Amino acid sequence: MRTMMLNASVLALFMTALSVGARASEGLDRTVLPIAEPKRPVYTDLDARNVKTPPHFEVKAPEGAPNVVIILIDDLGFGATSPFGGPIATPTLDSLAQNGLRYTNFHTTALCSPTRAALKAGRNHHTVNMGFITEMATGLPGNTGQIPNATAPVAEMLRLNGYSTAAFGKWHETAAWEASVSGPFDRWPTRQGFDKFYGFIGGETNQWAPYLYDGVAPVELPHDPNYHFMTDMTDKAVAWIEYQKALTPDKPFFVYFAPGATHAPHHVPKEWIDKWKGKFDQGWDKLREETLARQIQMGIVPPGTKLAPKPPAIKDWDTLSADEKRLYTRQVEVFAAYLDYTDHEIGRVLKAIDATGEADNTLVFYIAGDNGTSGEGGENGMFNEYTYFNGVHEKVPDLLKVIDKWGGPETYPHMAAGWSVALDAPFGWMKQVASDFGGTRNGMVVQWPKGIKAKNGIRTQFGHVIDIAPTILEAAGLPEPKVVNGTPQIPIEGVSMVDTFDDANAKDRHTTQYFEIAGNRAIYHEGWLARTIHKAPWEPKPRNALESDVWELYDMRSDFSLATDLAAQNPGKLAELQAAFMKEAEKHHVLPLDDRVFERALAAEVGRPDLMAGRTSLTLAEGMTGMMENVFINVKNKSKTITAEVEVPQGGGNGTIIAQGGRFGGWSLYVKDGVPAYDYNFLGLQRSSVAAAKPLPAGKATIRFDFAYDGGMGKGGTGTLYVNDEQVAQGRIDITQAMIFSADETADVGVDLGTPVVESIGAEAGSRFTGHIPRVTVEVRDTNAKAEAAVKAAHEEVAHRTE
Repeated sequence: MRTMMLNASVLALFMTALSVGARASEGLDRTVLPIAEPKRPVYTDLDARNVKTPPHFEVKAPEGAPNVVIILIDDLGFGATSPFGGPIATPTLDSLAQNGLRYTNFHTTALCSPTRAALKAGRNHHTVNMGFITEMATGLPGNTGQIPNATAPVAEMLRLNGYSTAAFGKWHETAAWEASVSGPFDRWPTRQGFDKFYGFIGGETNQWAPYLYDGVAPVELPHDPNYHFMTDMTDKAVAWIEYQKALTPDKPFFVYFAPGATHAPHHVPKEWIDKWKGKFDQGWDKLREETLARQIQMGIVPPGTKLAPKPPAIKDWDTLSADEKRLYTRQVEVFAAYLDYTDHEIGRVLKAIDATGEADNTLVFYIAGDNGTSGEGGENGMFNEYTYFNGVHEKVPDLLKVIDKWGGPETYPHMAAGWSVALDAPFGWMKQVASDFGGTRNGMVVQWPKGIKAKNGIRTQFGHVIDIAPTILEAAGLPEPKVVNGTPQIPIEGVSMVDTFDDANAKDRHTTQYFEIAGNRAIYHEGWLARTIHKAPWEPKPRNALESDVWELYDMRSDFSLATDLAAQNPGKLAELQAAFMKEAEKHHVLPLDDRVFERALAAEVGRPDLMAGRTSLTLAEGMTGMMENVFINVKNKSKTITAEVEVPQGGGNGTIIAQGGRFGGWSLYVKDGVPAYDYNFLGLQRSSVAAAKPLPAGKATIRFDFAYDGGMGKGGTGTLYVNDEQVAQGRIDITQAMIFSADETADVGVDLGTPVVESIGAEAGSRFTGHIPRVTVEVRDTNAKAEAAVKAAHEEVAHRTE
């Protein structure tokens, strides 16, 4: 009995402390984060029994604050999904729309990293130094790729106000030279407000064999032939949500769920692809017409909306050959399947939330695209997307040979650009083109049963990704912080959209917005849009000098699709808006404009930090793995020597000594059945091998591979293999990759992670070297000023021949 009374007393004291603690968190100054702890009392009492315990200090979210989920699809245009009149059924998005709101005048930045950073910060992409993708950052303010401490993301604001936070999927906001074991980790997800991260750091990944992080720790992939990242990331998100609510049911969560889909590579299980066979045989021109008709009928666009003219480079479907039509329809069937599969997995996440009983008080933003559908597949699409980045044009006859493999593990595919225009209907352009709504207008659905009474509603107020953060803060009852982690904050530049939740006629609050990516630029102001198309994604160079660009003018109030240029009729309004653009550009660090693209691959040329700057050698050892291309010594367009000190076990060695890249381009020094060899894999199209004739003896050995480069860009050279200073093989490597091996494959010592450079060696654990590698050194030559100038010129050459 006495024990029961003591337990009851302890419980009462505990509950009282919790109540007092909760009251102590009320009335806090939430404009300075983290919230300051109360002053610690000072005691003179000797015995703790004589002292009343002070209230426990704990920061809690405001009473009733909702859980928040942001779902962000990649490279998906306005006219793709069924709730916005598109041809691809998305049941999860449709269900949310039926029970929530569709926003038909919502905008992104036209590109991956800029949209993602702006979304989380509530500030424009140049304000957060993300004027382009992280891998092509420059030294200029607005374009450095380093998110400032003065623009804390909404995840950090919520975390410091009592939320649990987690991010799953694609990141693409970490400065390229910071993506290594050396950090710094300030711009990794777990230092940008997220307690939990599971996903990939870069801009894209092989969905069958991704390179993943759990926090900052690399993930070893399971030995599952049916593995796909989309299902994996969903499983991890579902598990985290269930766990978080099991332990802390009263603590709200913020989940950022950002699949790699539908960005290339378009990877999807075959059973999903089969569902879409024959659904796009009408072609991209007819598809645009059908989509517009549905959009008008559904009230997504106003009656009388016209299709904007498509770019002249996009051929009319009726002029294509039968082979072209067969290839291109297969490509879009895979794309549609990818979206279908992704939407299904998103449904699993929302069902998990429903199962916890939290659906009614969960504010969901489902943003159907971080920009428009991508036209980076060029005229014919690609079996291997890295052909585009290396200036190689894939031809229809070659692509038809692999059409049945499209979307599977042996491919890294993209689709023909004609589909990007069709799936961005009714607009005329696509991703990268920040001066057209085909690049920046994305459908968004918002659902919050407890906070939004309207169902199946349409909202037409102008909105932008920078409006999401302030909307979340208002919905959660939180103020905008003025100081975060000791740094005074640049004010949030977006505006809350909460007033539109239950008022379809709410007045537009976001009345001015600039757009700019690589010289494509526009300005929206009070219903008008002025813009210039500076360069199409497939064009080798800008159409004009920046100061000579031709501007157009559109009245969005009567021209939803930007089909009728009014510049000639109203030059005064055009001049007014051009001046407004310059004012906004100056204010938000958009100036000076930078329309370079492929030139940005050279870090030194554009003032971007480079971990390997000035280095001509890199010495590594067994276990040093996961080095992304931007933190590994650049061996492209140069002579190189690889020297490996190895210890061969009795019975002979086997496996990778050092490799970079994978199935779709790369190189490897390895041992197969005891025999040392070097292989170069040119884009998966051509393989060269320099192999010894006999196996290595057991014990210590030095293997050296020397590559004497011919010079120029993407050229060949002669490879010579030595064992203990004795030449054992020599051969030609006729062609090399000029620009990039991979966005997600890595350089690894002692193993080949991801996909294999050498198929017979394999990848992941199966490729692990059976001996030991105490030391391996990679040295490069021809890095003098003259050679660097040649490489710079060659980069420009590739840019001009890349379609």
